[in-house]
Amino acid sequence: MSKPLEFTGERFTPECVREIWYEHLHRYAFARNLVGGLNVLDAACGEGYGSALLSTAAASVTGVDVSVQAIEHAKARYESDSVQFRVSDCLALPFEKNQFDCIVSFETLEHLEDHDGLMTEFKRVLKPDGFLLISSPDKAIYTDRLKNDNEFHVRELYRDEFESLLERYFPAFCLLGQKLVFQSAIWTLGEASGVTFQQEHEGQVASFSELHHDPVYLIAICARDDSSMPAVPRVLNLFDDSDESVYEHYNQEIRKHIAAGELLAAREKELAELKKKLERSPSGAGWWRRWFGSS
Repeated sequence: MSKPLEFTGERFTPECVREIWYEHLHRYAFARNLVGGLNVLDAACGEGYGSALLSTAAASVTGVDVSVQAIEHAKARYESDSVQFRVSDCLALPFEKNQFDCIVSFETLEHLEDHDGLMTEFKRVLKPDGFLLISSPDKAIYTDRLKNDNEFHVRELYRDEFESLLERYFPAFCLLGQKLVFQSAIWTLGEASGVTFQQEHEGQVASFSELHHDPVYLIAICARDDSSMPAVPRVLNLFDDSDESVYEHYNQEIRKHIAAGELLAAREKELAELKKKLERSPSGAGWWRRWFGSS
């Protein structure tokens, strides 16, 4: 296996851990459920991990990225009979029209200024009955509320701007949201249908049929018309790793804070006892006041 691609912050690499790993892998794991037997274009594939994951279900996957370094790495690490990689600008794709059944493009839009140019190219190379799966952060949450400042983002969109862009090129679309959440999960062991999300606020618990949070990322499945839309179950899709690394990291941090608190309490007790001893000595009391005041 080739060496990991250096993480610069511009594109994700699978050597990243915990939260960012969950966000990026989950999008491709979700997309994998929709591309079975299809010819797929992974536009702005980066390091290639997502194209490789899609290829385990798709008939074929072509990953393209503007970075020569990323594509060389992807070829060395992932290329096979079912997944190929090419250097290409997504605004000038080197493919004939109506070539792909599906285009996947995660976290690409915000890295470009020319959004209409990107959507025009996607529509050109997508088959008339194909569909596009595209994601982008919601500027209102990702930047305005959470104060993220990504130097590689050229032009972020608010939700209404994202929807307006989609409607101009793919009038039929289904919008999904994504964010990391910390939850207590109760579920039936076995086949079950329906989702109930319960949320507490100021002592009152309300129930909802969907996750009641503002998503950080918007994911759209879109097509030219409703008949070309894939079947997307209206369910909650959850993703993690078998080590539960985000939860384990949380527990580690809590344990560290508890240990630090216990150590601080012990030191404060020792300091209080030392103060008492010094105050019983005339010379010691004067020394204490000079260094710590009269308290």
